[in-house]
Amino acid sequence: MNPIRKPFRYTYFNASLTVIALNVLVFVLTMLRPSLTGRLGISAAGLIGEHWFWQPLTYMFVHGGFKHIFFNMLALLFFAIPIERKAGSWEFLLYYLLCGVLNGLLSVGLAYLMLIITGNPLYLYIPLIGASGAVYSVLLAYAVFFPRSTIFIWGILPVPAPLLIVIYFVIEFVGQFTDSGGTAHFAHLFGLMIGWAYIVIRMGIHPIRVWKDAYRR
Repeated sequence: MNPIRKPFRYTYFNASLTVIALNVLVFVLTMLRPSLTGRLGISAAGLIGEHWFWQPLTYMFVHGGFKHIFFNMLALLFFAIPIERKAGSWEFLLYYLLCGVLNGLLSVGLAYLMLIITGNPLYLYIPLIGASGAVYSVLLAYAVFFPRSTIFIWGILPVPAPLLIVIYFVIEFVGQFTDSGGTAHFAHLFGLMIGWAYIVIRMGIHPIRVWKDAYRR
């Protein structure tokens, strides 16, 4: 058996709820000690310059405000729990944490690329915080594991899960070039791409094939 695809023994211990609880705990700590945000969030200057090597893991537990953490944790509550129940807690944790860590590292690499392209050193100091990149990976996994599922946008508009992934990808790709509000669109794109690679390489599942089979008449 390919060691990369060797499955974990199925175990379920509410890892997704633990992840949510840790996010809330870190949010409270950063509200009490705002200086922690700079140390726990990830930036090229912090990771490389200051040798804060914990940042690729800790940044995804840091959020910039109540709205930021609320919607990320709401997404985890709705989508991570079904994934964990289907794949098992250890597989979910590996998927979630690995996607998040790689997302952070790619974002640091992107900061250096922007420095080379623009010559602006400020890119090295722009911090990335939040679980959004990992959450996008979770959304992708949900659409692969439950391709016939329908998600209601704003509780009203029904959208098939695979179609929602396509919509999100287009929004984030276009938004990276049109939005000046500072949203980390590339981090969201990285989340989708890393999740896709994990599902194909680790699980041997091809999302497009799954979606075609699910909606074949």
